[in-house]
Amino acid sequence: MARIQVAGCDILIETDCFSASVATRGYTSGVKAGTFRDRRTGAVDPGFGLDIVDFLLEPGQGEGQDPAMPYHFGDLYHGRIVKRYVEIPQICTQAGQLPYELFRGEGFVAVRQCFQWTRAARGYIAGSRWEQTLVFPDGQRYFFASDRVTTVNDCECLLLRTDLPGHLKHDRGDCFTSIYLSHVGEISSDRFLYDFPPDGDFLYRRAERAIQEHLIRAYRLRVGAEAGPWLGGITIDPADVYEAWCHQRGYVCFIQEIGGRKIRRDESFGADYAIGYFDSVEEMVVLARRLKGLKGLKVAGETESARWGWTEHGGG
Repeated sequence: MARIQVAGCDILIETDCFSASVATRGYTSGVKAGTFRDRRTGAVDPGFGLDIVDFLLEPGQGEGQDPAMPYHFGDLYHGRIVKRYVEIPQICTQAGQLPYELFRGEGFVAVRQCFQWTRAARGYIAGSRWEQTLVFPDGQRYFFASDRVTTVNDCECLLLRTDLPGHLKHDRGDCFTSIYLSHVGEISSDRFLYDFPPDGDFLYRRAERAIQEHLIRAYRLRVGAEAGPWLGGITIDPADVYEAWCHQRGYVCFIQEIGGRKIRRDESFGADYAIGYFDSVEEMVVLARRLKGLKGLKVAGETESARWGWTEHGGG
């Protein structure tokens, strides 16, 4: 049976298929780095964490930049992708501490965390609210995640930046054999031996292509000297993704931005994911097709007798 407990600044999760931790202080949001362990293979995520959350932005060509909150571009780390900050700070590195709620129900445990941004760029006000729900079910090697923003601003194209499934730390490909991007295919780890910018290769832009049937981003781990399982993130509704890149900047950077549509004060947007271990790309594709149409991950009910499901098309 799935178990959850608080130990210091960490929330510890145990299911019959994996273990994981969620940090409440320090480097926050998502599943904590180096704690998501697959019981079947012993694989552990080698990155900075899973479904890690940053800040709110909007696209731009450099005009209208707030000199007090400049967004850097034109270098190897950022490429020529120009954005403007709307609200900061970066949640993962600067929030410091996140309030949380724990839930227990039949066959699952869940965590909900939230944050309100405290600084806004010129022309905007601060106070938009981010909420993340993580559901850890028994019987699966993956968990479900949802990021949702309720804005206090009117914005023509509001974006939430996340790391999905999460950045990948490596030393010349020592811990992974390949990367899979559903809009590209499988890519050898050799391609990530040297730094290149986000718009150098593998950039995904919703505006430049038809909406994908499924949107999957994954890497195949090495377990010892052998190829191990895939650690992948499936965005359940591909239309939620505005832009995503996968590039090398000392580590493999898996940025994914959601939203990117006109929004008004007090309105919300977000995305839902399945993140975890898989034996093959085909297994991820099958799950993506099975989840298609589900939206709005929710946990409800009493803390000790909770239920989870979807606000659209059932589930849970």
